[in-house]
Amino acid sequence: MSLNTNTLDKPANKLLAKLPASDYERLVPHLKLVSLSNRQILHEAGEAIAQVYFPNKAVVSIITIMEDGSTVEAGLVSNEGMVGIPVILGDNITTTTALVQIPDSAMKMDADILTSEFNRSTALQSLLLRYVQGIYTQIAQGSACNRLHKLERRLARWLLTVSDRLESEEFPITQEFIAQMLGVRRAGVTEAANILSDAGIITYHRGHINILNREALEKTSCECYQIIEDEYVRLLGNKPNKRKK
Repeated sequence: MSLNTNTLDKPANKLLAKLPASDYERLVPHLKLVSLSNRQILHEAGEAIAQVYFPNKAVVSIITIMEDGSTVEAGLVSNEGMVGIPVILGDNITTTTALVQIPDSAMKMDADILTSEFNRSTALQSLLLRYVQGIYTQIAQGSACNRLHKLERRLARWLLTVSDRLESEEFPITQEFIAQMLGVRRAGVTEAANILSDAGIITYHRGHINILNREALEKTSCECYQIIEDEYVRLLGNKPNKRKK
């Protein structure tokens, strides 16, 4: 993909959009607009992170893979954030894998350049470290949620989060993939999805989720969804997205 003037002037990624003009302009020559495909791996556990990504509307899961091949999602990144956090924390290797779950585009840049700019700019430091705190909240709250809350409430929280990032009430996702991200069996996701569907909250057909009643979905979700979203607003000033049906 080529980097056009509109992409430069109005970055879709909210972290890039929040940078002071002078800081953003220093990054622009090093940013490349790239397509992210379904199930594309952006970095793997144990390998050096060579590039970082600022997603536009792509959704990337940060997952932990166990010895037996089972997976669980530790965090989720889209247009509010960045994939490749370890490079600004003094290292470039992590125990997690970054996997694209919903394809779209992202701004990519070399990790060493971001590290250099991070060390140079207090504004970039402050912004990215606040984002790290937001991710920390997401992971910490998600860990408690996975242990303590019923699956249909966890599913509701996850669907709301994906909907917010995509700014859409409808998106492509399979029950198999949801099961992998939530660390449960597919049969459990099917049962939870059926509960939401029977209540008229969502529809699920051929790998597409459609949220019919967002208010009811928010009431079904556990408190973790609002806690995480409120923290992102507090730290980064991101107001709730206006979702498109």
